[in-house]
Amino acid sequence: MKHFEANFDGLVGPTHNYAGLSFGNVASYSNAAQASNPKAAAKQGLQKAKSLADLGMIQGVLAPQERPDLYSLRRMGFAGSDAEVLTQAAKQAPALLNACCSASSMWTANAATVSPSADSRDGKVHFTPANLVDKLHRSIEPITTANILKATFKDERFFKHHQHLPEHASFGDEGAANHTRLCGDYGHAGVELFVYGQEATNPNAVKPTKYPARQTLEASQAVARLHQIDDESCVFIQQNPDVIDQGVFHNDVISVGNQNVLFYHEQAFLNTDAKFEEIRHKMNTEVHFIKVATSQVSINDAVKSYLFNTQIITLPNGEMAIIAPTNCQENPAVHAYLNELLTLGTPIKHVKYFDVKQSMQNGGGPACLRLRVAMSELEVSAVNQNTLMNDALFSRLNLWVDKHYRDSLVVADLADPQLIIESRTALDELTQILKLGSVYQFQK
Repeated sequence: MKHFEANFDGLVGPTHNYAGLSFGNVASYSNAAQASNPKAAAKQGLQKAKSLADLGMIQGVLAPQERPDLYSLRRMGFAGSDAEVLTQAAKQAPALLNACCSASSMWTANAATVSPSADSRDGKVHFTPANLVDKLHRSIEPITTANILKATFKDERFFKHHQHLPEHASFGDEGAANHTRLCGDYGHAGVELFVYGQEATNPNAVKPTKYPARQTLEASQAVARLHQIDDESCVFIQQNPDVIDQGVFHNDVISVGNQNVLFYHEQAFLNTDAKFEEIRHKMNTEVHFIKVATSQVSINDAVKSYLFNTQIITLPNGEMAIIAPTNCQENPAVHAYLNELLTLGTPIKHVKYFDVKQSMQNGGGPACLRLRVAMSELEVSAVNQNTLMNDALFSRLNLWVDKHYRDSLVVADLADPQLIIESRTALDELTQILKLGSVYQFQK
């Protein structure tokens, strides 16, 4: 039976805006208060997803969250009609309104951690939604994320869904953005690399001093237990606190893996040599560790261009390709490095550039936009087929975006009651297109 790594990209939501909510994410902070273009953002994401499907990849989409999140605002004490809740929040606590209008679920790498059936003791694909407790605007996502994942991967014969981890800083979990799976073939047992920023229960452990470490060792260990991953199939490695303090808020901003390739910056990790030796010991195939030196690409250039927030995919012909944002092409040092990479004889043979600037300006590149799910042919057939990208779905979703999305949105527009109606109308129609059922609270 054939095995594949499918990519499920998060659809950009109708309230895509630049509120600068993510402390520690340099791009998010530096573009705060600019006007966004939700329609362009959604179409850029759709084009990337369709292009990967055209390359022969299995490509799906995941629905966005309901925003504005009036239910969270009501939990915070705002009352009355929907319009009154919005008006009160805008006047009394605009920062809370901004958090409850964020379209951050578009970065689906933070939606969940996924382990394939080849790695788990029960032979099922496991999903644990991330609790995202470090950021208010993301901490309100997990319940709806779980609903969407369950509607997409519904067949209990193949898919196992877990509740998100306890909502406490000790279990800060940011999902697949801090998780990489290395393997020979997608269907063979591999090694799951869990990257953490700090040990929450060890006051003497090193951690960043300027920006938060969003992933804890305790969370990563808990996910490995839930997913039934044996010790010989996982490695826990700490992200370098110094690079977190330079704006590398997730591991997928400083390293990315695919099959037997780990592409990383030399400053990415602590105890790199020892941990790489552990990976080699636990893998049953050759591993290509592709190191980018600081002299080749600085941390600043890596963060600005999102060199490591690229996707590495295996094309149907067996060759690997990097899916990079056009920002990498526009950065001289990074572009020069990528051109050189193709001459080094590594498994990476191609670089393909995509314009995802609307996402990049808010702090997320190609890798942020997708959740990887390794599956067998049989497991792929059990996925909700209405979520898989093809010509018909691409056309239908583009028409849907044209119908419902605004061309421009500034933070002040988040207080517009019409935005509630527009967003709910769009999402209700989307659940019918993707045949998800009632995954949003307003539908229940």
